[in-house]
Amino acid sequence: MKVIVLGAGVVGVSLAYMLAGDGHEVVVLERRDGAALGTSFANGGQISASQPFPWASGKVPGRLIRWLGRDDAPLAVRLRADPAMWSWALRFLMRCTTARNLDGAGRALRLAMFSRGELRRLRHELGLSYDAEERGILKLYRDPRSLEEAAAHAEWLGARGIAQTLLDRDGCVAVEPALATGAAGIAGGTYTAEDESGDAHRYTRALAERGAALGVVFRFDTAVRALEADGARIVAAATDAGPVRGDAFVLAAGVDAPALVRPLGLRLPVYPVKGYSVTIPVGGSNAAPHVSITDEDRYVVMSRLGDRLRAAGTAELAGHDTTPNRRRSGAVLDAVMSLFPDAGDAGAATHWAGLRPMTPDGVPLIGPTPYANLFLDTGHGTLGWTMAAGSARVLAELVAGRPSPIDLDGLTMQRFQKGRGRARETG
Repeated sequence: MKVIVLGAGVVGVSLAYMLAGDGHEVVVLERRDGAALGTSFANGGQISASQPFPWASGKVPGRLIRWLGRDDAPLAVRLRADPAMWSWALRFLMRCTTARNLDGAGRALRLAMFSRGELRRLRHELGLSYDAEERGILKLYRDPRSLEEAAAHAEWLGARGIAQTLLDRDGCVAVEPALATGAAGIAGGTYTAEDESGDAHRYTRALAERGAALGVVFRFDTAVRALEADGARIVAAATDAGPVRGDAFVLAAGVDAPALVRPLGLRLPVYPVKGYSVTIPVGGSNAAPHVSITDEDRYVVMSRLGDRLRAAGTAELAGHDTTPNRRRSGAVLDAVMSLFPDAGDAGAATHWAGLRPMTPDGVPLIGPTPYANLFLDTGHGTLGWTMAAGSARVLAELVAGRPSPIDLDGLTMQRFQKGRGRARETG
């Protein structure tokens, strides 16, 4: 079967590799000039099955009010005449309850845990090198009340197979000694030993090379303009270099996905949420952490990538604008230096901004569509690196006509449709 994959980020390349391993003829269409140059280029590096909780929570509305007008706020909204943004934001706010947050977390966790196992299998089978660290993730809290909520989350995760340890300040320093100089404001934290970190860009490029060796054809600098349908089937992807025909099509195009299927009558509630990262050269410094860190109160994550420290975070609703804002990326850098003041030369940090493809409920859209040979693999938000391998395995099975290896209830686009999906979205 000839399968056309739209998008060459970590999600699309993971899928292309698995499809080729299954014996398919695979063509990947990507508008950029290489793999992993969009959202996958400089993300936070965490493979975090322990962090499935969507951003939509009961705390968000109050925080949004406090953050209005602050350019360095963890979550910023750029007011604009964009119906898609307002529709997405309304759905997001409707999810800001404890019950709906846990509902989304349960669905995300199902995929994240499966994906973690698939990633490990690929790494060991292929011997992939991407600055992987299997030292877990340490999540830090400054507010004692937030630490109490973390204890409840740890109990919830434990009942679902994720072992998480609750720590006081000294316990956090014991897990990551580099915290010793910056831990004064820390109330405590949680530690998940099974989580990992690594460079998603290096991983994706390495996997693309393995895919190419299996016969995957990567057509870079090829922008998809539309999908051409004949009845209930897609027959070609119309590109700026002409039509590309195939037997099956998988949409792994991130924030570009909604525009590609809108002419087909499909509405995907995926909206770009801009995030920022900084990469600091740290050499072999022990003043920089080796354990991956999440600063919960500042919405910033940090991962050691060999001789670099990557920190990423914040969220900004600003449409498809990728223009860097040094004040916002500077806030990410400040979060790093407050915890690890001697980690490296902050002045030598590389600043970056990218767009996360987010759904209102924080759970990706994977699986079938009303078109028999069109499948979705998009909307992974902050967990694209975490969920890429698992999503790829699911889609590879579905494209081949085999059953999904995990329950897809609440993961497909059906949840945003009328009837049963509407009940799921608002329930």
